[in-house]
Amino acid sequence: MLSDLLGPLSSDYQVFNLFNYITFRTGGAILTALMISLILGAPFIKWLKLKQAEGQPIRDDGPETHFVKKGTPTMGGLLILCSLVISSLLWVPLKNPYLWPVLTIIVSFGSIGLVDDWMKLNRNTSKGLSGRRKLLLQIIICIFVSIIFIELSPAELRYTVALPFFKEQILPLGLFYIIFTSFVIIGASHSVNLTDGLDGLAIVPVMIVASCFVLFTYLSGNINFASYLQISYIPGAGDLATLCGALIGSSLGFLWFNAPPAKVFMGDTGSLALGGALGAISVATRHEFVLAIAGGLFVVETISVVLQVTSFRLFGKRIFLMAPLHHHFEKKGWAESTIVIRFWIISVVLALISLSTLKLR
Repeated sequence: MLSDLLGPLSSDYQVFNLFNYITFRTGGAILTALMISLILGAPFIKWLKLKQAEGQPIRDDGPETHFVKKGTPTMGGLLILCSLVISSLLWVPLKNPYLWPVLTIIVSFGSIGLVDDWMKLNRNTSKGLSGRRKLLLQIIICIFVSIIFIELSPAELRYTVALPFFKEQILPLGLFYIIFTSFVIIGASHSVNLTDGLDGLAIVPVMIVASCFVLFTYLSGNINFASYLQISYIPGAGDLATLCGALIGSSLGFLWFNAPPAKVFMGDTGSLALGGALGAISVATRHEFVLAIAGGLFVVETISVVLQVTSFRLFGKRIFLMAPLHHHFEKKGWAESTIVIRFWIISVVLALISLSTLKLR
């Protein structure tokens, strides 16, 4: 919005030319989202405590250390959504066609998570919206958004997926592309949700992955850089770097209140929206496989759940003491802070590996 209003004034006032630069807008988006979160955070959490007498329901079969967190309010993802959406609308040009499908994923997935969190609180149980209903709603939304992404894509890239580490390797998927992109967005959403089990565990890796995509989106939207690095050129994708900046700023602001001991949990409201955002941005820039590398921590957490459930149903045996994987280490006696920090380190390493795909071609 600001670039739409102030950018044209640059011909008369040089200072307004700053609003035409993606780098400046991205920095502005980070700071704006951060300040909104910090300003609204304390009164918002106070309001949540008044509305949620017992806070987020704690699983009876979970690690014993989690029972001390009883009474901590959930739905903190609303704070993330508020700062993220406002900052994005302020700093991303409203005429950018990629802004709206990504925001559609963020808001709709966040709304699904909000209903899920509300049902858990209302029933005072860890079970909210049924998995089938949640998945059905997400599939419908993703099909709609995937079709929009196809229409926005350059003709030569429609229905295709780019392969990292290979020069100009494009994999044509045909109509299966819609299924693939829906799987990426929904998978990313639920992977972040599964990882969000300890204070600060999910939000920092989300910021790390979003930081990678600040670079990937900027390069993909610049024809010179895209040509030099031999990655897909996506006109207009560069402005998604600013949205990634808003995501980073809103996550930083939330982390201020989610740092151990957490004053608030993001709940499904935040985790589904953040994961969906990363998935949608990766689809828009043709970096779906890069997301799997940068967000490898989320992938491993999800695989641990799949393996645990499959093993128990087929053989009646558990592979891990508890799934997702971070709970396994809790059961082994690792301190929560140890698990969180080590998982952060792993996330940084995976992010660096994902960045190497820009040159290893």
